[in-house]
Amino acid sequence: MSNKTKRDPYLWEAIIPFLAIIISISLAIVFFGSEPHIALFIGTIVASIIALNCGYKWQEIEDGMKQGIHNSLQAVIILMIIGIIIGIWISAGVVPTMIYYGLKILSPTYFLVATAIICAITSLGTGSSWTTVGTVGIAMMAIGQGLGIPLPVVAGSIISGAWFGDKVSPLSDTTNLAPAMAGAKLYDHIKHMLYTTSVGFGITLVIFTVLGFKYGGGAADMGQVSTLLQGLSGSFNINLLLLLPPIIVIALAVKKVPAIPALTIGAILGALFGIVFQGIGFGDILNAGYGGYVANTGMDAVDSLLSNGGVSSMMYSISIILLAMMFGGVMEETNQLKIIVTSLLRKLKSDNSLVATTVLTGIFMNIALADEYMSIVITGRTYAQAYKDRGLKAKNLSRALEDGATQTCALIPWNTNGAYVAGTLGVATFAYLPFCFFNWITPIVSIIFALLGITIEHEDDYVAEDDNQKLA
Repeated sequence: MSNKTKRDPYLWEAIIPFLAIIISISLAIVFFGSEPHIALFIGTIVASIIALNCGYKWQEIEDGMKQGIHNSLQAVIILMIIGIIIGIWISAGVVPTMIYYGLKILSPTYFLVATAIICAITSLGTGSSWTTVGTVGIAMMAIGQGLGIPLPVVAGSIISGAWFGDKVSPLSDTTNLAPAMAGAKLYDHIKHMLYTTSVGFGITLVIFTVLGFKYGGGAADMGQVSTLLQGLSGSFNINLLLLLPPIIVIALAVKKVPAIPALTIGAILGALFGIVFQGIGFGDILNAGYGGYVANTGMDAVDSLLSNGGVSSMMYSISIILLAMMFGGVMEETNQLKIIVTSLLRKLKSDNSLVATTVLTGIFMNIALADEYMSIVITGRTYAQAYKDRGLKAKNLSRALEDGATQTCALIPWNTNGAYVAGTLGVATFAYLPFCFFNWITPIVSIIFALLGITIEHEDDYVAEDDNQKLA
């Protein structure tokens, strides 16, 4: 479709698709109360037009779209399996049992801070924020609802804990990917991250403790809890053995069993336990796996709590992932992202600004590419040589990659992580975003540390060329 000589886009051309997306999403969400899907597609159209104008052939642009979608397929598969698990686990009594005992143990006053800590420990042990959100997170959402705590606040606590544990776990894929891209050692990377993450998580726990007193349980809340307990025990056979499926899934994650087979085993176990403990049939399992579980207990509070899950419930999230990855694929394939980042590098005069800009670039890539792995890889690949040239230790880069890319991926609706969390927890991304304190406080802490030169380390044999580089 294009006979022009192929060239890299100019900076102003590369910026246009982002302006198109920003304007389209703003109009869709703020003014028309619509969803961001078509806005992302508009961004893809604009990026494709720019690429054609730069001489790229349509096949190259289409290949970029397909590659972007290909990069997201694992996330799509996991999303569908999570939908199946939620539906089956509810019908099998697994989730009701988790909710039942959680309501008996946890109180509204310390629920939020306890949730953050429990999710952090789970994610630290499994190395997976997704597994934590899809198992412990589901139960905590239901318990929080039963305790009368706003669901966006509960979701923020779950996400904060899950991402902290994932971020500092040596079992986490992103925690291994970041130092690999930067050329740092894994445990040097984790130790260096603790400077910023410990501050961010400490502030987060203080905030959730204060919020716990705000939402502390009154008589009405505990009356609702009693109603839920009665409804759960009256509708399901509550048994401690039903806690085994989530425990086994978490154990498989700790053993580094890949997510797809581990979650599939969880779904199969849930179905078997449902047959044994609830007497459900194969048809019930099929219906719950696809359409979700539909509670009909006659108690509105219980029905609202348990009507959830199924593959169909994940289609919104899956569609937004695919559209976002089409956009990111075109931007990557046609060098529009490369031009923007390269222009930034020319303007960075000090080590402080380089590290701070790396954090901001990770956030920007999450918005543009809709995937944390691509964000880490591209940002790391872009800045690695600049860090070497300035004599900065590789762990400075790997920490900045995580503080920017890993931390913020769940805060963007069209990012694979944001779509997954919203679909799994049933809360819109923009609704829970303000309460994901850890996820947005830590990047701020990281930028402040960078600008002030705190914990920025040079190679032992490095000699600073000017005062701007004397940070240690």
